[in-house]
Amino acid sequence: MDYYKILGVEKSASESDIKKAFRKLALKYHPDRNKGDKQAEEKFKEANEAYAVLSDPEKRQKYDTYGSAGFQQKYSQEDIFRGSDLGSILREFGINLGGSSFQAGGRTSMGGNPFESMFGQGQSMGGGNPFQQTRSYRSQQGFQQARPGADHTMQLSITLEEVLHGTEKTIALGRGETADKVSVKIPVGIESGKKLRVSGKGGPSPDGGQPGSLYLLINVQNDPRFTRDGNNLIYEKQIPFSSAVLGDSIEVPTLEGKQLKVKVPPGVQSQAKLRLKGHGLPSGPIGPRGDIFVKILIAVPQKPTAKQKKLIKQLKEEGL
Repeated sequence: MDYYKILGVEKSASESDIKKAFRKLALKYHPDRNKGDKQAEEKFKEANEAYAVLSDPEKRQKYDTYGSAGFQQKYSQEDIFRGSDLGSILREFGINLGGSSFQAGGRTSMGGNPFESMFGQGQSMGGGNPFQQTRSYRSQQGFQQARPGADHTMQLSITLEEVLHGTEKTIALGRGETADKVSVKIPVGIESGKKLRVSGKGGPSPDGGQPGSLYLLINVQNDPRFTRDGNNLIYEKQIPFSSAVLGDSIEVPTLEGKQLKVKVPPGVQSQAKLRLKGHGLPSGPIGPRGDIFVKILIAVPQKPTAKQKKLIKQLKEEGL
């Protein structure tokens, strides 16, 4: 879905240009002006989704970076509309949805969510997709739209290696030979808590309408070697006191299975971090990679030998 094309603006469009384009489309395809026109209703919904993304600097930057396909994989419909206040924007344009002829259960709402009166049991525009949870609406002519099925959510665990390279997972929905198998592409650089949407794999519609969607909640598993910090990886390495004082060379693993040699400078302090640039996780399908930070820990022997104790006493006498 090309949001710029939907609004009819260039990628370089300013915030003001985007707002003006949205206003024009919202007025043109408003349901009260296009009663019974399903195509106009879809265009109205598309315009709202496009504006929810392009009016938000962070979402717009991610959309420009990942492209339409990558953005849709990383952002669920709930993520797209979270924080968007389309209701107040439409009221600013002089569009009073509270007086819409679209009614919820035979009544018209004159306050609250402006989409509630138009699409029935809608959501607050402060979060989520106002159209994703739409149930049914009834016009003054009594037309009833079939309700979509319920959305389902399930957790999907992946490894850091799969975050690095991206992967494709096959998920069985149900049990036994009759289980419905779905293949899902996991985008590079995805983080825990993100959702991937699989359309039509949720619950069935009670009225014979479209089934709901399946949302896969990503959980990146803990790795015994690394701790993830955004796109960076933290690797802890213990070195003896002598290496801290005199310097040393150590080996550090990477997610590709390599061992990198790293020089520890003389006099390094505990908790110091050595940076290995470009060996972390990617920020997205085409984004740069983060770094590996080697966190130095100085090992203190719990049970030193008699000889070690003697040498340490001598070091103490020398001020070390």
